[in-house]
Amino acid sequence: MSIKLNQTANFLVCVVSGGVILYFGSPLFIPLSFALLISFAVYPVCKKLEQKGFPSMLAIILCVLVVVLLFAAIIALLLQQLLSFSAEWVSLKGKLMESLTWGRNYLREHYGITEKRQEEWLKNMLLGSSGGVLSFLKSLAYASGISAVLLLIIPVYSVLLLYYRRLLAEALYSLFPADRRPVMKEILEATIHQYHNFIKGMIIVYVAVGLLNSAGLMLLGIDHALLFGFIASILTFIPYIGIIAASLLPITISWLTYNSAWYPIGVVLIFTIVQYLEANIIYPVAVGNRLHLNTLIIFVAIIAGGIIWGAAGMILFIPFIAILKLFADRTAGWEAISKLLGEK
Repeated sequence: MSIKLNQTANFLVCVVSGGVILYFGSPLFIPLSFALLISFAVYPVCKKLEQKGFPSMLAIILCVLVVVLLFAAIIALLLQQLLSFSAEWVSLKGKLMESLTWGRNYLREHYGITEKRQEEWLKNMLLGSSGGVLSFLKSLAYASGISAVLLLIIPVYSVLLLYYRRLLAEALYSLFPADRRPVMKEILEATIHQYHNFIKGMIIVYVAVGLLNSAGLMLLGIDHALLFGFIASILTFIPYIGIIAASLLPITISWLTYNSAWYPIGVVLIFTIVQYLEANIIYPVAVGNRLHLNTLIIFVAIIAGGIIWGAAGMILFIPFIAILKLFADRTAGWEAISKLLGEK
């Protein structure tokens, strides 16, 4: 009994110590983590290019450059849609003010709340939130600067990780006894290849869901359908909550534009149908061998990642848990962790 208690205590100490190290070391670990995931995703392609006679560094730079250009194209497309949306904000602002006026009249006529009292409430809300808005803007400016630096560092880290991968792998194997090293090599290679296939499938899922969302919104006559459709596609990595949050903006825009409840209902129906197709057809076909993480673990990973690394942690901790699940499935003695992370 005392041995089990000691093992549990040691495990808790390792978890707490690891969390503290990750929290204070976030400026180093966040870009390295993104670079590691990119390296996992492009490693099989780099290996094939090297086998065909490409110099190692050239193959690595080509693969990482393709990833960088892909992300740059996505960001440019979303920014273009966002700028187009902001250009129409003046007309939407007028309709929003009309809706607010209607709401104020409704409160006065049906609940007897005078306009003076409503203005006092609004004034108190604005005064109370002004400090929060300023702090949010400061945080946003700081995060934007950090993101710009990371966008330059991450590709460099990815290239170096791929270039020194054999050295790093040998250092990792040396941490284990000699009889366990072949098994560890097999586990590492299987994990990398399965994660590569998973990422490739998820890209197909996001593109397919984004196109279906956008097509549905276009048929409904919603402006900036491409922007809203792909935002909803990207946010589907958060179970349940992501699609709800993504639908709020197109629902509001459709209501302000057409002043009818049928269009917001149409937006909800489109997202619901596409979400059903994603869960039952697109995801199983594109990804195939699912990682089978249960929803509770996904939520815990998102919240823990947000606490430790902020928005970057909410993105990174899910694939890290998925990699841990892949490792646990292939390692003797890790059956309990595999069951804990799995769906069944």
